[in-house]
Amino acid sequence: MLASELYTASDPELIQERIRVRRALKRLNEMVFGEDPDYDTVLRSILPNCSPDVRVQPPFYCDYGYNIRCGENTFFNFDCVVLDVAPVTIGKNGFFAPKVQLYTAGHPLDYRIRGEMLEYGKPIRIGDDCWLGGGVIVCPGVTIGDRVVIAAGSVVAKDIPSDSLAAGNPARVIRSLKKEE
Repeated sequence: MLASELYTASDPELIQERIRVRRALKRLNEMVFGEDPDYDTVLRSILPNCSPDVRVQPPFYCDYGYNIRCGENTFFNFDCVVLDVAPVTIGKNGFFAPKVQLYTAGHPLDYRIRGEMLEYGKPIRIGDDCWLGGGVIVCPGVTIGDRVVIAAGSVVAKDIPSDSLAAGNPARVIRSLKKEE
């Protein structure tokens, strides 16, 4: 799975790992952000490889949690989804508006292989100082550079270079955000 090869999601070990995180997500998603004393403990059990200051505004959803790596000062707003069957790497100062969806999971185009219930995952990489607007979808295998803004509602199916504003479906670079020195 982590090697981006075809795998069976119904593998008993994977099922048990997803059940573990679903139970923790249920607890997290019933908490009030900033008020529940167990919030940090539960969040760390879901996202053990993220910076200790990562913040998630419940509800939040993911497959495994441990495949997500976030740098300092990362914030997920309401209703974000991270399908982390492959690594998701997020730099520092990542800001994710409500309903952002990061999908590493994919299904074969060949119906015969898909019919065998095989899946694959491709890593997502998001650089430092990025802001993804409400409802953005990032597809499997995409890399987003540093200091990128993705406009609300965009579907990112291809890599976006650093210092860019991207928008649309499919998302494309609208303009450079690089400052003249």
